[in-house]
Amino acid sequence: MNQTAVRTRPEGSERPLNAVYDTALLDLDGVVYAGGEAIDHAVDALGAVRDDGMRLAYVTNNALRTPEAVAEHLTRLGVPAGPEDVITSAQAVARLIAEQLPSGARVLVIGGEGLRVALRERGLTPVESADDDPAAVVQGYGGPDMPWSRLMEAGYAVGRGVPWFASNTDLTIPSGRGIAPGNGAAVQVVRIVTGRSPQVAGKPLPPMHRETILRTGARRPLVVGDRLDTDIEGAYAGEVDSLLVLTGVTDAAQLLAAPPKHRPTYVDRDLRGLLSAQPEVEPTGAADGVADGFRCGGWTARVHDGALLLEGDGDEPMDGLRALCAAAWTAAGDGVSTTDAGKALARLGW
Repeated sequence: MNQTAVRTRPEGSERPLNAVYDTALLDLDGVVYAGGEAIDHAVDALGAVRDDGMRLAYVTNNALRTPEAVAEHLTRLGVPAGPEDVITSAQAVARLIAEQLPSGARVLVIGGEGLRVALRERGLTPVESADDDPAAVVQGYGGPDMPWSRLMEAGYAVGRGVPWFASNTDLTIPSGRGIAPGNGAAVQVVRIVTGRSPQVAGKPLPPMHRETILRTGARRPLVVGDRLDTDIEGAYAGEVDSLLVLTGVTDAAQLLAAPPKHRPTYVDRDLRGLLSAQPEVEPTGAADGVADGFRCGGWTARVHDGALLLEGDGDEPMDGLRALCAAAWTAAGDGVSTTDAGKALARLGW
């Protein structure tokens, strides 16, 4: 992917994506599972992809659990995985800290066991109190039952000037009951109290991408995610291709309004998209090199009087959404689309 070019439409692929890329770098929450339960079609799709020879690596900003625990969870869901297949933001932030502190340094942990294990792997010593003379503070998602007193410990240490690191700053996470506050919300609490900002390792920032490539050895990876601001932006920053699936945080309206760094290479309904060729989105009625619309499948989309119009009688709503993406992104250029998409999306069932 050429990062300097502004993407104006989803790309097509004559071959299934699992035949084009050697490794799928899969987000977990909102992609493989939600609220701990497998998302529809995920288990069967991943099994078929794996059987066809594509490597599967699970890349998550959630630092709560260890790779072993994540692998066990995936295996229980019917997606066989080992710890070596899981890359977490806890591992990325632990490497970042270890590069700046001496071996054995004490690190105040505000989060779960995943952070503690990752720190020990890097030769660092987890501690629990701001009074334990920590050389750094690391903050990651601690689960729904993390007590407020943990944020107080972070505030005490960071307020004294101790270097502060965060596994990620996702404001929200998907759950079985809806969208819930993520680690970024807790980081904001400490930021407000101290007036400081942490060094961040997770997606979409380079430390997470580096950790993923180091651990997987992927040569032609495809990032697969549900979030524009972490998964897709991370792929953009790493100059690799991406597939957005609409099973998690991002909805169709947000996709149409995506700025260039949030526009995925491909878009599909769910993980079955890995097994599919991707249809071409073609310009229509081009005059002087400028298209007046875009066609995908049986749908044609264009911008008229500040609104997105959708014409045709296609039987695949995703093709209509791809055509709408092309019309909206082209009109927006390197900005954000402000065209009214309500009627067009309603026609597709969104």
